Amino acid sequence: MMKEGFVKGILGILLLFFVLKSCVNCTSGGNRYSNTQPAVSEVSELTKLVRKYKDEKNFSIILYDMDSKNSESSNATYLQQYQVVVEKPDTVTAEVTEWYKVSPQMFNKHINDLGMEIISKKDGVLHQEAAPAGYTNYVGNPQYGHWVNRSGGSFWEFYGKYAFMSSMFNMMTYPARRAYWNDYHTNYYGRGSYYGPRGRTVYGTSTYKSTSTTGTSKRWSSKPSTFKSKVRNQVARSAAASKSKSYSSGSRYGSNKTTRSSSRSSSGSSYRSRSGGFGK
Repeated sequence: MMKEGFVKGILGILLLFFVLKSCVNCTSGGNRYSNTQPAVSEVSELTKLVRKYKDEKNFSIILYDMDSKNSESSNATYLQQYQVVVEKPDTVTAEVTEWYKVSPQMFNKHINDLGMEIISKKDGVLHQEAAPAGYTNYVGNPQYGHWVNRSGGSFWEFYGKYAFMSSMFNMMTYPARRAYWNDYHTNYYGRGSYYGPRGRTVYGTSTYKSTSTTGTSKRWSSKPSTFKSKVRNQVARSAAASKSKSYSSGSRYGSNKTTRSSSRSSSGSSYRSRSGGFGK
């Protein structure tokens, strides 16, 4: 009887050993499987901003600045900063966001759009075409200014209480010409991005030079051309090599209203009047 009990004890120990080993293998196998699964798609900061202002009828998101860290290494970091301009019933507010880390796809998608609207909403309709800042909601809107003739051409001029918009939209350097505005609204608005007439590049990164709201030079504008060229090449390779589609050129930022897609797509500082906004 003692011998039989001893044998049963040995068999029990062996059985327990195999059970535990099987559990370890299952767990290990499960970990290997989970590690091969794609990560949950990251929600872009632009998507978050659109959702944040989804109840606003009119707003514009401008690519305010951009930068890159360790661009020559595999650990390159790409950064974007935005300016959100919101039209209220009796005021217009503008806020510069903090710096956001973005994917290579997102950075590459808007690398030519510095200083431009990259998302805008007009009368509840969301647009994803890149356009000169202010062209969607403010330039050409008689509520904010009017066209004036000078130097042989017609240019947009904001009313005195909205004069800050000329600086905010970089129109002190690149005045809004009526011919360009007409070209945009006739041939590009709701259809595709606009960088200038007849294929010319008048607006965007390659021609943009400006300072921040604090008077300091913006990061991208202050970088040497060699740096910009390296970043362009690196981010283009990274974007092409990536299998992620979270920030593909066909991505949509989402809205509870009709959306029109383009063929391309905090510092806490803000512009406000003494009464809390720029009154109309």
